[in-house]
Amino acid sequence: MDDEVVQRVFHEGGRDYFQQQPSTSSSSILQSLPLHVSFDHGYYLLVKSIQELREKKDGLVTVGIGGPSGSGKTSLTEKVASVFGCTVISMENYCDGVDEGNVLDSIDFDTLIKNLEDLTKGNDTLVPEFDYQQKRRVGYKKIMSASSGVVIVDGTYALHAKLRSLLDIRVAVVGGVHFSLLSKVRYDIGDSCSLDYLIDSIFPLFRKHIESDLHHAQIRINNSFVSSFREAIYKVKCRSKSSDEHPGSSLQGNQAQTDNFIEMYLRPPSASEEAGINDWIKVRQSGIRYYLSLGDQRIVDKNFIIRPKAEFEVGRMTLGGLLALGYIVVVSYKRASTTVNYGKVSMSFETIDVLGETFMVMRGTDRKTVGKEALRMGINGPWITKSYLEMILERKGVPRLSTPPLVSNTTVAGSRETAIVAPKPIRVTTNLVTGLEDLSQPWTRSPTKSKTEPFVATWHFTSSDSSHHDNTVLDPSSFRDTVKLAPMPDSYDLDRGLLLAVQAIQALLENKGVPVIVGIGGPSGCGKTSLAHKMANIIGCEIVSLESYYKQVKDFKYDDFSSLDLSLLSKNIDDIRNGRRTKVPIFDLESGARSGFKELEVSEDCGVIIFEGVYALHPDIRISLDLWIAVVGGVHSHLISRVQRDKSKVGCFISQNEIMMTVFPMFQQLIEPHLVHAHLKIRNDFDPVLSPESSLFVLKSNKKVAYQDILAILDPAKFCSSVQKFIDIYMRLPGIPSNGQLTDSDCIRVRICEGRFALLIREPIREGNFIIQPKVDFDISITTVAGLLNLGYQAVAYIEASAFIYQDGKILIEVDHLQDVPGQYIQIKGVSKDAVAAAGSMLKLDGSYTTKSYLEIVLERLPTVERSSGGINFQQSTRLLEIVDFIQSQGCSSSSESSSSRVVSPIEGIIEEMQSKIRRLEKWLAINTVLWTFLMSAIVGYSLFQRRRQ
Repeated sequence: MDDEVVQRVFHEGGRDYFQQQPSTSSSSILQSLPLHVSFDHGYYLLVKSIQELREKKDGLVTVGIGGPSGSGKTSLTEKVASVFGCTVISMENYCDGVDEGNVLDSIDFDTLIKNLEDLTKGNDTLVPEFDYQQKRRVGYKKIMSASSGVVIVDGTYALHAKLRSLLDIRVAVVGGVHFSLLSKVRYDIGDSCSLDYLIDSIFPLFRKHIESDLHHAQIRINNSFVSSFREAIYKVKCRSKSSDEHPGSSLQGNQAQTDNFIEMYLRPPSASEEAGINDWIKVRQSGIRYYLSLGDQRIVDKNFIIRPKAEFEVGRMTLGGLLALGYIVVVSYKRASTTVNYGKVSMSFETIDVLGETFMVMRGTDRKTVGKEALRMGINGPWITKSYLEMILERKGVPRLSTPPLVSNTTVAGSRETAIVAPKPIRVTTNLVTGLEDLSQPWTRSPTKSKTEPFVATWHFTSSDSSHHDNTVLDPSSFRDTVKLAPMPDSYDLDRGLLLAVQAIQALLENKGVPVIVGIGGPSGCGKTSLAHKMANIIGCEIVSLESYYKQVKDFKYDDFSSLDLSLLSKNIDDIRNGRRTKVPIFDLESGARSGFKELEVSEDCGVIIFEGVYALHPDIRISLDLWIAVVGGVHSHLISRVQRDKSKVGCFISQNEIMMTVFPMFQQLIEPHLVHAHLKIRNDFDPVLSPESSLFVLKSNKKVAYQDILAILDPAKFCSSVQKFIDIYMRLPGIPSNGQLTDSDCIRVRICEGRFALLIREPIREGNFIIQPKVDFDISITTVAGLLNLGYQAVAYIEASAFIYQDGKILIEVDHLQDVPGQYIQIKGVSKDAVAAAGSMLKLDGSYTTKSYLEIVLERLPTVERSSGGINFQQSTRLLEIVDFIQSQGCSSSSESSSSRVVSPIEGIIEEMQSKIRRLEKWLAINTVLWTFLMSAIVGYSLFQRRRQ
């Protein structure tokens, strides 16, 4: 499907299409396109479409990204721009100041059209700049025609008929807060209003001016992203009389930014007196802009307030529509803020008019950094964890309810309906709300089932011991043993699941005390380790992998339950439960055996520990845990979809269940039955392969770089190094259409490294000198590799290499030596494109970069006469066949432990040889590091000595 969408983008829909075939309607093209794709998939499609269109045509590639306010179009624009470094034209700057930017009549289309025409003709142009505080155009900015080969127009009306003929690629984005607010209002109001009426009330311009344009998009994105703790903001807050009197908080010498906000909280018409602030809608006004968030999604942990990215810009008319539907402004206040940015953290002094006080707030994206900076500046509280809203309600009380006004029976301007029933202030049942998904609605206005549920669920407790009578007095320890969390009835996406997981831990701490022991289980590659680390970043707790409890792993079977040391695990959990120090094992993945122990103690200050692993929810383990979390999806699901798609290409239909039983044979038998008992079930739809959120920017060169030059550009305080030896096996399904050459996109790559198997199922994005690839590979079991072979995949290529790795936390430099390839290849990796580019320039690599994969490099060196039918030389074929035979034999064998007297397998001999080489390389690296350190110290000392003599 990906290739078909990309082909249609540049063959049947762009600017050239409209110019050459004006009489042909685009509707026939749109009818054959998929209804919508996810945000991550849409990002990937858009990047590939731009790349292929740029190759097929001359001149500039123009892209329009349109959609309603809060749908996520600007976020998509920023992420695509980070790949191409392209020119972005925001339609907000084309407002003429008469009204807000999403009103069609206030947009200066003539200037925008002239700017686009200038750029497409290769001319420089002047684009306007609009100041929303002054509410007027303040000047112009020059854009050079040669600065970029791609221009993106971002705005609500980017797909308007006046612009479409100037756009090569048209992208529509719906969803985000647009759907979430619609679902929230429908949940609050009930079924007394039609969906169209609600849309016309809170998004009055959508059906009249926006929706019709979205149907002309070639790529349609349904953005399910609402709020996320993936990019959480950590902050600490305390009182301050003034900025000058607070220790360490002087703003002198730093450029301060001053802002004034009005913050309002809207109570739904259905809310009772006892309703919590989670039912309220927050609106923040800044000048003529309005930002909206649903409920109070913050997390309080000790002194920290943790907030997700959960605020979205909406139009002024949205606020008016909510008030017309019966929402009431119950609290409003002014917040004057003066902020200084110190790099990793920012410090603000915020004055709240209703409270008559000023507060110091320090913010950052890393919890530890915020804490350290506060201590360094001498700021030590007393800390306040209550929100301004809570402080106002404590002081002034909750405003009493008044009867909400009924909505007029007349329709909103532009509505096609003639009779509307006034909404009743009642809350409907969940069954009625979720029935919304069954209504026949366009893709542009239909929230998914998960979006029609209450935005923030609530945890409840049950007692597991019903033998106590009402007059029985329970001691605290007895109560702790009997009270249990009630499981959530539904499953949740990763973002909402993360929020609920942290809230569950907090509820357990409040009701049961410390320690709280959490178990996260699920199949390999589902995302449980990633979830555990995100939870640990928020809570500040320890994580223990169940892989540490393997007694011994034979034949690379890391999904064998019988290999776990359950007695030691039970002892460790019992020690933690009773507040004792305990020794948890350390497992060496390379040797497949236990290598030692480390001490672990869960302090009362934290009180939480997470155990994560495939079998974390097994009955023998979960009985000792307080919170059970099940995760499914991730690469586990994507591999099944990839296999099914490959099979369909060769004309073979196979069910997902059959694929599951073949590539994940242990899942249905030993893992899935235990996941249904979880307190919290999370479906991980996040694709770390496609998503821009998890990408590394990589520069690759075959230019030789000296070791001392690498050391010179890395931070010596955070420097570390390691050596790896790996084998890559490329697997392909025979019969897949190709151009006669083996490519990465046709293959599934399996990497054997440090005794583990890892999987990569999609080709990375290549743009300019950069390779944009996932941060991590995904660990899988040997039985999964065997399952792929049993489904007909063939091993068609083999690469063996060693890697020297140097890193300092910001930049990773990898020096690779490929077997049978002379010289070395250096890779510079990082999450910051600019930092990677700067490192490459410091190493004088500019002009030597390549984006070819190692598979392409190896195949290019093989003469045709020395290639086998699969594309590898005959010398490697024998070794590869030995590995494949071993994998297949282990996949067919039972999961029980092998005999201790078994014969050493060919792959084990290869691994042992690799380990021996690694040990020699590590010794060489350690000696080399010491020698260079000694040499550099001697040079520095000699230099200082000479200066003193002078």
